[in-house]
Amino acid sequence: MARCLSLLGPDFDVVVVANACTDATAEVARAAGVKVVETPVPGKVHALALGDEVCATFPRVYLDADVDLTAESLRAMVSELTADDTLLACAPVPELDLTGCSRVAAGFHRTIARLLAQRRGLSGTGAYMVTERGHARIFPMPAIVNDDGYVQRRFSLGEKSTVPSARAVVRPARTMSALVRRRARVRLGNQQLDALGVTGHEPPLALGQLRALVRSREVTRPDAVCFLAVLAVEKVLARWRRLTGVTAEWSSDRTTR
Repeated sequence: MARCLSLLGPDFDVVVVANACTDATAEVARAAGVKVVETPVPGKVHALALGDEVCATFPRVYLDADVDLTAESLRAMVSELTADDTLLACAPVPELDLTGCSRVAAGFHRTIARLLAQRRGLSGTGAYMVTERGHARIFPMPAIVNDDGYVQRRFSLGEKSTVPSARAVVRPARTMSALVRRRARVRLGNQQLDALGVTGHEPPLALGQLRALVRSREVTRPDAVCFLAVLAVEKVLARWRRLTGVTAEWSSDRTTR
């Protein structure tokens, strides 16, 4: 949190929502001189709504606490949205910090990054920015567990963009267990969005795309095996969670903090 806030600098209206925190998030944020909202209620959607209540500016960025986004990247995103009134949302280019990742987790992250390289959009970056019209498109947000997937689906391809000059350092799940838990939550979140009728504008990823990346040596065979292994295990976990009624469970990944 301290690292994230120091990179943003003093020129922005920053609101930190400490939702069901058991660490020093609120104290660190107050020491940095930003607005702080505390709530005992877990869940990111609830936190986003609380932050909105005390934020008065647009464009507005929603940023995960473990993601590094510089002031220069923020300004580039603002420029992107203000220069083109057809754009309602944008995101930075993610840069993965795989320090400390297990072999399986790192292989999965490298593979999914290549698969999504040309279609990243607003999800998977830990940060997205919306205009006032874009904000009206996504809020009030329904009670869901995959907020960035929801935001991704709510905008057409021509209404959102990835800003090449903006970079976000993303620290993904470092262990196999943390990765599978997160991926199971994403899978269940996508199923939840499908049930709500919130459809996407991009076709789903296909196994043929992975084969092509392996053939072209953009993805190594060991990394592809790690990717497929995680998909198999996450599918089993997601099914178990659905059968046991914990599909709406929210959990944070402490391995990236």
